[in-house]
Amino acid sequence: MAQWDRLRQLPAGYTQQLHELYDRDALPMDVRHYLSAWIEKQEWQRAARDHDLAMVLFQVLLENLDIQHSRFIQEESFLMQHNIRRYKQNFQRYLDDPCALASTILWFLEKEKEILQSFDLAEQVQFLRVEQETMEISSQQDLERRMAGLKNEVQCMEHAIICLEEQQDEFDFKYQTHKMEVVVDEAMKKDQIKILQLLVNKLNECRKSTLSDLNKLLDRIDDLINILVEKELVDWQRRQQKACIGAPDSVCLDQLEKWFTCAALCLIQVREFLSKLEELVGKVSYDNDPIKGQNPILQRKAETLLKDLLKRSFVVETQPSMPQGKGPLVLRTNVQFSVKTRLLVKFPELNHSMKVNVSMHREAPQIKGYRRFNVFGTKTKALNMAESQNGGMVADFRHLSLKEQKSGGGSKGGSDISLSVTEELHTINFDTVFELKGLSVELQASSLPVVIISNSSQQQSAWASVLWFSMLSQDTKDVMFFANTPAAPWPKFGEMLSWQFLSATKRGLNDAQLEMIAHKLFGKQQNYDSCKVAWSKFSKENAPETFWVWFDGILTMVKTYLEDQWREGLIVGFVTKGKEKSLLKKKRRGTFLLRFSESVIGGITFSWVEYTMTGEPHVNTVQPFTKVDLTQIPLHEIIRNFQILETENIPENPLLYLYPDIPRDEAFGKYYSEKTGGKGTKYFLQMNTLEARSPMPSVMAQGESLEPVKALYGEAAEQDEDPHLLGPPLEFNDCDPMLSEPAAAPQDLLMYLNNPNLLEFDLLEDEQGLPDFSLQEFNCLPQQSCGGVFP
Repeated sequence: MAQWDRLRQLPAGYTQQLHELYDRDALPMDVRHYLSAWIEKQEWQRAARDHDLAMVLFQVLLENLDIQHSRFIQEESFLMQHNIRRYKQNFQRYLDDPCALASTILWFLEKEKEILQSFDLAEQVQFLRVEQETMEISSQQDLERRMAGLKNEVQCMEHAIICLEEQQDEFDFKYQTHKMEVVVDEAMKKDQIKILQLLVNKLNECRKSTLSDLNKLLDRIDDLINILVEKELVDWQRRQQKACIGAPDSVCLDQLEKWFTCAALCLIQVREFLSKLEELVGKVSYDNDPIKGQNPILQRKAETLLKDLLKRSFVVETQPSMPQGKGPLVLRTNVQFSVKTRLLVKFPELNHSMKVNVSMHREAPQIKGYRRFNVFGTKTKALNMAESQNGGMVADFRHLSLKEQKSGGGSKGGSDISLSVTEELHTINFDTVFELKGLSVELQASSLPVVIISNSSQQQSAWASVLWFSMLSQDTKDVMFFANTPAAPWPKFGEMLSWQFLSATKRGLNDAQLEMIAHKLFGKQQNYDSCKVAWSKFSKENAPETFWVWFDGILTMVKTYLEDQWREGLIVGFVTKGKEKSLLKKKRRGTFLLRFSESVIGGITFSWVEYTMTGEPHVNTVQPFTKVDLTQIPLHEIIRNFQILETENIPENPLLYLYPDIPRDEAFGKYYSEKTGGKGTKYFLQMNTLEARSPMPSVMAQGESLEPVKALYGEAAEQDEDPHLLGPPLEFNDCDPMLSEPAAAPQDLLMYLNNPNLLEFDLLEDEQGLPDFSLQEFNCLPQQSCGGVFP
């Protein structure tokens, strides 16, 4: 099916995107519609580079518009006659530059393909999601039905116990009456005994039936508890563990609390039924009474089930975290943290009566040097419903802190396993006692393993440990996990990386970005699913060249300075230099993209494409900007004011279209501090000596020097008063050792930023000298200004 025909059949949400796409004059939707077949058959990509072909297509386009105009004359469509005539007049502006028209039409066609691809992807995702959600909803609905059936059976059992009691009362009354009466007639006496025997037989059968039903009821409750404890609770614990490292999983406990409470109430009622049977036996019993033999067994079974349910119902709802921490599960000594426990069995009569105590090292490993800590703060709190927004039974500890035990020097006589501070895992333990209706049960809960640091410089490495453990281990008590650390399969590893961006900026990593990261880690592969990342390559304490340091530097920079732009998709980010060039070389002059540096920690750079006199594309790149630069001036202002001086000293901003083809000001305009044409502060620039600096020292060729260049640009040319001088003086050296060719002379190329705070820049035309990033070769460069050449 033709592309345009597919687009017209899309659902409303996607047709709205199509209308928004064509809500501009560059290519009217009418022209796209009536010339759709012809437009889709042409080689617009080649025409964007080939002037002769572009001119031919331009002429044919005008001819086709004439044909459509004649058609509307015959059809007497006055409005379309007017529109087609106006469209043709507008297209005349491309007479001198038909390649621009070809690029414009190509851009629209690519945008259409993106809409179709997003629809196809959404269809696939929806199919998988619906299938998964259908299974989950079906499972929950089945559990709801079984819970409702259980409650109904308990009600029926309550009625059965009442009937049994009434039946026993009838027998007891007649039996006691028979004993009190003096019957002389033996025949009558035999008849009464016969009636009493029938009644006791009937009572016996009823007791057997009731005991059998109670046993079946306990079996059903056992099955439901297994589902709750072994599946639903385990699933929630895994979701919580993943949510701690950024996964968008729901960790709401309300539904689980409803199910746990329902099961507990049913068990308590069953225990009451069994107590009632014991009471009935005390009133009326006989030889081979089934209650005497079976009731104790059922009571033990019910009590065991209830205790098991209660022990699993005490959980840590909110894992330990510091207010200003990088994430949960990383704690610092002498810094307050919070943690919340919850009892999933909700009994209002226990409000404020169950005391929860906090402790550590319940099962500490016996290894040398393993640190131990004392807990300070309010270590005892009562479970209550006041501290929960939804009325749950919680104990919210908000002001706890840890202090390392200095005496003893850790475990002695243990194994010689050596763990770094950030590989040591600890758990925080909670204890309480459930007491209700004669039942007393000790309850215990433990947090997920936490990493305890003493210095903020350890936080990055500690968070890496939390990520690795939470990604790979579901054994929440395995505090010796890093004694034999497993490698991470790429699918899990890539998913975890995406979660970091998703939780920090509300936008994760797409497949292309993840593929770039995989390519850097493993090299080019057909499929990365079988690849694994070793812990030592991901993060090692006091090793600045690790992958995590590089990735976290980017994440921190984006979160701090570029969150909105990242969320909008304005930053390509993770893309290799080779891929970057292949993307830009297909675009028109001035197209640029933003990518993260592969060698400068927390760096972002931009590259743009120019075309030589022979029509060959050439990609230029600037040295990466770091937080030092972005603290002084936002990236969007750098892009807005970035200029170069070419021949005749005419300033020009080479950054025209954000990849794939969005006009620069359309992409970043809403972030500008001063809109074009506004009355805000006017900045002017006066350049004296100009210098292109490199991270490595360069030597000026002997006997060569540069004359000072003085220039006044921008609105300063229209002012009589003294201009506001911007930027420090810059110089150009003749030869830059970081480049394969000498640096451009100032009369050919001068790059500057029209902003008072930005440091010097250098232009990089190619990055062939920079090796691909690898974990073995990655090194942290010393801090530099953003004025050097980035190889």
